[in-house]
Amino acid sequence: MSSLDLVNIQKSFDTVQILHDVSISLSDGEFLVLVGPSGCGKSTLMNIIAGLEEPTGGLLRLDGQDITQVAPADRNISMVFQSYALYPNMTVAKNIEFPLQMRKVPKDVRAERVQGVAKLLQIEHLMDRKPRQLSGGQRQRVAIGRALAREPKLYLFDEPLSNLDAQLRLDMRTEIKKLHQRLKSTIVYVTHDQIEAMTLATRIAVMKGGVVQQLGTPSEVYNRPANTFVASFMGSPRMNLAKGRVVEQAGACALELQHDYRTKVTIDLPSKPAGLGAYLGKEVIVGIRAEAISLAREGAAVGPLKRAVTARVEVIEPTGADTLVVLDLGGYEFTARLEPDAKVTVGQEAQFLLDLSKLVCFDAQTEKLIA
Repeated sequence: MSSLDLVNIQKSFDTVQILHDVSISLSDGEFLVLVGPSGCGKSTLMNIIAGLEEPTGGLLRLDGQDITQVAPADRNISMVFQSYALYPNMTVAKNIEFPLQMRKVPKDVRAERVQGVAKLLQIEHLMDRKPRQLSGGQRQRVAIGRALAREPKLYLFDEPLSNLDAQLRLDMRTEIKKLHQRLKSTIVYVTHDQIEAMTLATRIAVMKGGVVQQLGTPSEVYNRPANTFVASFMGSPRMNLAKGRVVEQAGACALELQHDYRTKVTIDLPSKPAGLGAYLGKEVIVGIRAEAISLAREGAAVGPLKRAVTARVEVIEPTGADTLVVLDLGGYEFTARLEPDAKVTVGQEAQFLLDLSKLVCFDAQTEKLIA
């Protein structure tokens, strides 16, 4: 296990700056996921860690040692690529063994490590096959096995599941999670899939335009997004966002939602939050997750952190495990995640409950979270 420190990493190609002062510290055994849309700089950052790209500025430390100018082969880092990068003329066993052979690891040690990773990844029956005789998931296991056999200080995964079909992605995601739990290894993982990020990471770095927008645990990134970009990027469906006005009502704060002269919706807050107090009479961006909106049950008690609102049902999307319902709330579209047997119909006006403990607000100008 190892620690990794990225200190003010910058990268430019000619006059175009790709990475802007990226600083991240990774402790032993952490699983860091770099996530963001295409072109955000996550793969460039991964290549800099691997030594495949040189940073324009900043430095990298592995276990406290500066490796910024160290050659890739001397960094003791293993990388699993999106394309698997297996040697087609070698058997599975030889593919796993080859990096050890190049590093002049003794033959008996090589054999022991190859056998160990084959057992760990349950590919012992595939050792004599060539890559062309393997499925996509089997090839990915071999690529991971080759990385594991080296026993490096740090593992890098560059979108390793993007070439697999949906079910296989789910299966391999579970395997990688179990692998990390068993080995307690330090991993940096790149993906554009925010579900992968949420399920695998101990911490997530959400990137946009070469800047880390937020670095935190999956729970922090999901429940307390640093800005509206993180709020809308992380989660499926994305967080509901709407413009609202902060008003004072009976000594407390309330939020008014109204768009295109639709019926105004007022959400009374339980107190006057310190952060929102400075926004009285001003516009903010209100955010709430789909699962924080539920259907009001007749006769059911409403808790102190629940507020009832009337909304019109616009679209119903059954997904099996639950039902996604698009609502018109004050002229804005909100998505609610309801039970699979929820009794609602398109065009119906119904009472819904908002869980205020899950509600967040952002500054309308900076789009940053209001603490």
